Amino acid sequence: MNIKQLDAVSAYSQASQQLQNGLSGPRSGNDGSGGESAFSSLVSDSINDIQKTTANLEVTSAKALAGQSDIVDVATAVSNAEMVVETVVTVRDKVLSAYNDILKMPI
Repeated sequence: MNIKQLDAVSAYSQASQQLQNGLSGPRSGNDGSGGESAFSSLVSDSINDIQKTTANLEVTSAKALAGQSDIVDVATAVSNAEMVVETVVTVRDKVLSAYNDILKMPI
């Protein structure tokens, strides 16, 4: 997989900007290529997965408080949300590690 350094930085900045905006606006695609890179779509999909998983966790927790859901459903939702967040954080850490390794390379 060939990932350009600027694509990774652009995708990460777009993802953090979307996270701050609550993922409400449309994608701008202003990375200079006129379209969306594969890495950018991967980051965007991961953020969407986090949002959906946490929304599911909130709904399940609210149902449990109202007595409409079982505690097993809540535990499953919490475990799923934790797994998704840990996966995204691990990928982010690997990308940053690769970026730092690229910066350390001699020219």
